[in-house]
Amino acid sequence: MADTQAAWDALAGHGRTPIARLIDSEGAARLEALVHSQSGIRFDWTKTHLDPETLARFAALADAAGLDGARRALFAGERVNVTEGRAAEHPAERGEGHPESVEEARMFHARMRALIDAIDADAFGPIAHILHIGIGGSALGPDLLVDALGRDAGRFDVAIVSNVDGAALAEAVRGFDPHATLVAIASKTFTTTETLMNAESALGWLADHGVEDPIGRCIALTAAPEKAVEWGIDETRILPFRESVGGRYSLWSSIGFPAALALGWEAFEQMLEGAAEMDRHFRLNPWATNIPVLAAFADQLYAQEHGCETRAVFAYDERLRLLPSYLQQLEMESNGKRVRADGTPIGRHSAPITWGGVGTDAQHAVFQLLHQGTRLVPVEFVAVREPGHHFDMAHHAALLGNCIAQGAALMAGRANAADPARDYPGDRPSVTLLLDRLDPRTLGALIAFYEHRTFANAVLLGINPFDQFGVELGKAMAKALEDEGADNFDPATRALFAAAFDADDESA
Repeated sequence: MADTQAAWDALAGHGRTPIARLIDSEGAARLEALVHSQSGIRFDWTKTHLDPETLARFAALADAAGLDGARRALFAGERVNVTEGRAAEHPAERGEGHPESVEEARMFHARMRALIDAIDADAFGPIAHILHIGIGGSALGPDLLVDALGRDAGRFDVAIVSNVDGAALAEAVRGFDPHATLVAIASKTFTTTETLMNAESALGWLADHGVEDPIGRCIALTAAPEKAVEWGIDETRILPFRESVGGRYSLWSSIGFPAALALGWEAFEQMLEGAAEMDRHFRLNPWATNIPVLAAFADQLYAQEHGCETRAVFAYDERLRLLPSYLQQLEMESNGKRVRADGTPIGRHSAPITWGGVGTDAQHAVFQLLHQGTRLVPVEFVAVREPGHHFDMAHHAALLGNCIAQGAALMAGRANAADPARDYPGDRPSVTLLLDRLDPRTLGALIAFYEHRTFANAVLLGINPFDQFGVELGKAMAKALEDEGADNFDPATRALFAAAFDADDESA
């Protein structure tokens, strides 16, 4: 691992003592250095405490951490996922990676398109509804895409279910005609307990409603096609993807099947191209103008030097309401680690807690804490210039006005010595991402930006962002409870288990 201590030491005193309040730092020079545009998105860090000296010191940290070499290794298809001994080849799904991997991704995409064409040609009979079953990255990515872009597509009704709670499945199929429903089962390993349980229940729902060949209505999206065959799905209805594509980075692969089906293949290709544009930007640009890297610099400034434990993301567009949930997995599952890739302690904070909501709803719920609370929370606003509706433009003007004003208010504050309850300290940072419009290209670029930002943060910290062993312990213990009961657990867990499952337990 690279020795970055000296670079971190150079940041420590400088980063904790801003040269000036944010409101006093505005100017043309900051606009030139901290506002950049790419793929129809304006990225604005002018309302952060980044300044030329801080940027220079972070650039030195990036060099010391080997970010350039890590970036080249990612796109070359090298084994950047060191704990699991494999590459992380989601960029190859967009055409940016090792040539063999790029070619295989194209073949898998062609297979997916052929199946979509067959569905459009009624090879499965008339289909009106798509039930997509997955969990984690196998559900969050497709859900975001379909919700953001599919509202007016009109091709199919798509419901995405992930929770093992049967109520979630019941809600998903409410209003679906079983005889016009196709079931997509998304699991990288095709062993995911929650996904397969929901899939079995979906088959039962089809059978109970008289569908003659329920499993013939199922399509598998997986990196383990042999497991899907064992489960009973014909190989002609299996859409594979490479094992080197991680779950939370997999929406570009066959996991994105429900989006490609609902939106149309042309839209899916435009999304891939938007992501590829951001890939090329991240791969080729120096740190001073590299948008994902600048974002990582700001992230580390607030996490390490200002002690910020959370980062808030607010989408000022209803179509992006699922973005905070998507980012929670991408960022916290990737970088929520306590050791570096070589197994040594990080020795500093890792990923902050990602949370957020939708503006303007959030303004009436959580912004009180952001403006006057005792904790400093960096805020990210995501907005779209072009509205997603045909109502009076006054709606969109009010939406964008609120978004812009909130950032200005967090920065400027308002002093009121006579009435402390109405005193706003200000000097609270925010970043604004302004999309020209929400279409497949810009959304693809936006998601790829967040992926590369997460990777850049990981390299600065020495973390492997591509494993997720922290997910496994709770799942293993849940399996033990299911198979063996609570006898081998602690007294408090045994009592809770009895209260939940024993009707005779007096405390239930």
